[in-house]
Amino acid sequence: MRRMLSGLRGRLLLALVLTSMVTLGAAAAVVLGPLQNRLRDTSVSNLETAVLSARPGFERAMRDRDPNARLLEARDEAIKLREQTDGRVLVGSPALVRDLPAGELGAESGTGVEQGFIYDTDNAAATPELTALALRALRLESTVVEVEGDDVAVGSPLFQRGELSGVLVTQRRLTEVTTAVDLVRNALLAAAAVGLLVAVALAAALSSRLLVRLGRLRAAALRITSEGPDAPAPADTRRDEVGDLARALARMQEELRRQESARRAFVATASHELRTPLTMLQGTMELLEEDLRDGRVDLSDAQLQVSSARRELRRLSALAGELLDLSRLDAQVQLRSEPVELGELARAVAAEFELSSRERDVPLDVVPPVQPCWGRGDPDAVARVVRILLDNAMRYGPRGEPVRVVAHRAGRDAVIEVADRGPGVPTEERERIFERFHRGRDAGAGGGFGLGLAIGRGLAQRMSGALELADDPGPGARFVLRLAAVPLPDGGTATAEAPAERDYAR
Repeated sequence: MRRMLSGLRGRLLLALVLTSMVTLGAAAAVVLGPLQNRLRDTSVSNLETAVLSARPGFERAMRDRDPNARLLEARDEAIKLREQTDGRVLVGSPALVRDLPAGELGAESGTGVEQGFIYDTDNAAATPELTALALRALRLESTVVEVEGDDVAVGSPLFQRGELSGVLVTQRRLTEVTTAVDLVRNALLAAAAVGLLVAVALAAALSSRLLVRLGRLRAAALRITSEGPDAPAPADTRRDEVGDLARALARMQEELRRQESARRAFVATASHELRTPLTMLQGTMELLEEDLRDGRVDLSDAQLQVSSARRELRRLSALAGELLDLSRLDAQVQLRSEPVELGELARAVAAEFELSSRERDVPLDVVPPVQPCWGRGDPDAVARVVRILLDNAMRYGPRGEPVRVVAHRAGRDAVIEVADRGPGVPTEERERIFERFHRGRDAGAGGGFGLGLAIGRGLAQRMSGALELADDPGPGARFVLRLAAVPLPDGGTATAEAPAERDYAR
């Protein structure tokens, strides 16, 4: 377990670090590339705008017929443009256009034309690239922009009365773009380092707190394993997944405690219920054996003893049957699913209780449906549920008061209701009576083992139905078995509700 917790700490740390790295890497890829291109495009556009704005001044300078004056004016304009753009400015003289043959202008060759630039702010020889740019601008008679790496050059022709009078070339390095991108990159790297440190610190803190809480749950689970359901329950009041796990573990422990209590109660009840009939059977058999051995058999006394023995055997048989039903439910034994006529089934099951009804003086009132009432289920399982409900109603029903059995349609359900006029079920026990081994507080010595209703609800649920205790005012209890209704075999339509003139509740 310790190795698992340690592995969890490492996985949390690795997950947070990788998440931070991927996030920062994606941010760098999204920011740096577009940022560099945008800054480069902006700088190129600004340089082109500055050249076009300065061109009228150069064109005025090139009008002067005096070469010296023209040079001075061109120099002044070039210095202004250099200060504005922080680039190299070259001004081509009219000779660059007039003296070159047309073939050389079209060839965009810079050979032998350096002398055509009358001023250069860098006082250096023009490169072939700048010369070719100047010739291209002259040939096209429009502004030409070239970007090569971090170098950008703009060539713009100068006009005098609609004719070419020279060319203006400006070149500069985009150092501010590289500088800005480097600054952003360094800032991202610094942020990445800080983010990774914060991620490591958060991962360590969160994993430590999480592992402490998980360790407490582990210790609580081990205590439950060693001490049983009565061990102290884990306590974690936080509203997160670990807190939910702790509360689920506490609920599981409470359910285990309840089941253990029910099991102990059942063992005690079953032991008592088994011991009593077995003791009586053993005593009866010994008395009969003694009478037969001595040859002094009293027939009336023997009949009483045999009757008592049969009664105790029936109790043992009922207990064995209920335990067998429970084992079948737990084993998920497959049930059939077929149409069952509930009215006829209720009448047939009620007929089985005729003798018991007369002995207990609890009449059975079986109300037939208005027309056949078909539900989907297992016929044997439905009959078993009805037997459980009838036995329960006759056990608690007062003498002289009838137990009513009704089958009818209720919307999409086919329903069998069994109602008695007994003491009813207290509010606090309305759901507990369906729990295994639970016996109501009004159950006397003649009560069952607390398994019948649990078996009935289990069978109803296995048939996609339900067994419920209806909310009725007044004395008694009314249990309702609901199954999915099916169409009548002859294609007819059953009534949606039971007739109003019949009181199916009681």
